[in-house]
Amino acid sequence: MAVLKITVEAIVNAPLRKVWAGYTTPDDIVQWNAASDDWHTTKASVDLRVGGAFSSRMEAKDGSFGFDFGGVYTEIVDQKFIAYQFGDRVAEVEFNATPDGVIVRVTFDCETVHPVEQQREGWQSILNNFKRYLEAKPVS
Repeated sequence: MAVLKITVEAIVNAPLRKVWAGYTTPDDIVQWNAASDDWHTTKASVDLRVGGAFSSRMEAKDGSFGFDFGGVYTEIVDQKFIAYQFGDRVAEVEFNATPDGVIVRVTFDCETVHPVEQQREGWQSILNNFKRYLEAKPVS
C-alpha cells in the first residue's frame, strides 16, 4: 500500500540564508516549533549532515504532556533541500527563493493514528509560526 504524502507550504519574506538558518539552528527552532500557543519546544538539537540526528522536545505549556520529535537526516543540499527519516516515516523540506520570498515546502508521510486533516493543520500551523518568527526576526 502506498503511503499518503501531505504537503504544506509558506512563503517567508526573508533572505534565503536567514530562512535556512532559522530552520536549522536549535536556538531558532525553540522559538517557532509549536502548532498552537499552548505548546512550546523546550530544547532542540541539530547535527546538520547526512546521518546526523535532530531532536526537539515539545511540551504542553501547562506541563500535562510532552514528547520528543526526532530523526536522522538522509539528504542535505545547502539552502535548498533537507530530507529526513523519523521512525518509519520520511519528510522532505524544500527552500525555493523567489522574488516574493522563500517558498518553504514540507512534504511528509501521513501516519495512521490522527486524521489527515489534523496532521495537515498541525504541520501547517508550525510552518506558519516559522514564517511569523522569521519575518519578525532582525537580519543578523
